[in-house]
Amino acid sequence: MAAYRITNEDFYRYSNDGFFVVRGLFDSEEMTLLREAVDVDQDLAEAQYAVKDRQGGTAKIAIWQGTGDDLYGLVARSERIVNTVERLLGDEVYHWHSKMTIKVPREGGAWEWHQDYGYWYTYGCLYPDLATCMIAVDRATRENGCLQVLRGSHRMGRIDHDFQTQLGADPERIAEAVKRLEMVDCTLEAGDAIFFHCNLLHCSGQNKSPSPRRAFLCCYNARRNSPYKVVRHPQYTPLAKVPDSALKDAGLRIAKQEYSRRSHAQVVK
Repeated sequence: MAAYRITNEDFYRYSNDGFFVVRGLFDSEEMTLLREAVDVDQDLAEAQYAVKDRQGGTAKIAIWQGTGDDLYGLVARSERIVNTVERLLGDEVYHWHSKMTIKVPREGGAWEWHQDYGYWYTYGCLYPDLATCMIAVDRATRENGCLQVLRGSHRMGRIDHDFQTQLGADPERIAEAVKRLEMVDCTLEAGDAIFFHCNLLHCSGQNKSPSPRRAFLCCYNARRNSPYKVVRHPQYTPLAKVPDSALKDAGLRIAKQEYSRRSHAQVVK
């Protein structure tokens, strides 16, 4: 299968809808490597921290900023992702952070409605020139809490967020947005991915299924949008892209990451 390269239609969907899905961005061999890495990576397991939702469920997340020659770093530096985000943002991009979200079977918690820029704004980025590629490590369905988005909600601009809880974006505005905008369930097979704007409103439900629901998210900032102050997230640092073949060439390579071991409020605000 030929490597994915962004089309004009995908660019239009991103501009108009705030997101688009790419089926089979990573093939079955690549996803087998990634799942094996997640399964055996003890540093990742120890770095996961729990985040409660409003119904008492618990989701888990691990966050890091490094992009080395390990499997995670090669995914984040792969041309199929980085070239796509550079087209979307119209500039050279650099790695903002990566994260693994985990919803364990039957007990995995929800992520409330929010915008990524609702949090990242406080890091000194003047513009919402950031985007994310979310890769389905496992099949994502409504039953196990797939991503849900409000089509076109990125055009609402930044919404105020509650930084002390997982409440997320302003409930009053969310209620009105849900009335007016189409809600889309982003069901994905392992290896599918969704690219989305940092102002797109998104959430996901609890995992009520007998299977895990894990997602690998690679986030990027435009070079021109480098934070104007020194913060916990990095200022512009050149990102060395690697060919799409690098993942299979490297195989199951895991490197110790500098994971964030803070509370969720400390990480996101």
